[in-house]
Amino acid sequence: MQVVFTKTAPPQWLLDMWKEIDDKTFGPGFDCFAEDAVCNLGVADWKGREAIRANLKAFIDSGFTALHHVTEYWDAGSLKVFRGVVDMTPDDRSMKAVHPTMTHFFYMDERDETKVRHWVGAVGPVAFG
Repeated sequence: MQVVFTKTAPPQWLLDMWKEIDDKTFGPGFDCFAEDAVCNLGVADWKGREAIRANLKAFIDSGFTALHHVTEYWDAGSLKVFRGVVDMTPDDRSMKAVHPTMTHFFYMDERDETKVRHWVGAVGPVAFG
């Protein structure tokens, strides 16, 4: 099966999810995930929408504020690819902000194509040395 990607503007569901993270609200923007979605960010292996929401909140609450920027978004129907940059500003102002690149793959649910079934992503590096 051949997959054809189309470069397009990011959908509102993706922008809403990033906004929930950036605003540290973790509310309805996470409803884009299927109830039993899986998220693999780096070494993370979170199962279920509420686990994804809770673990991302705990990570963001560990001492920084994030601001996500969309660089490009590609849509192939059941697979979406997002690339961007995230500004990570530590709460401790004596520490330097970092701006790692991100790449995320969103596999949509086969029963409800409006929901993400599996999120695989990478962010970094956040530091060298």
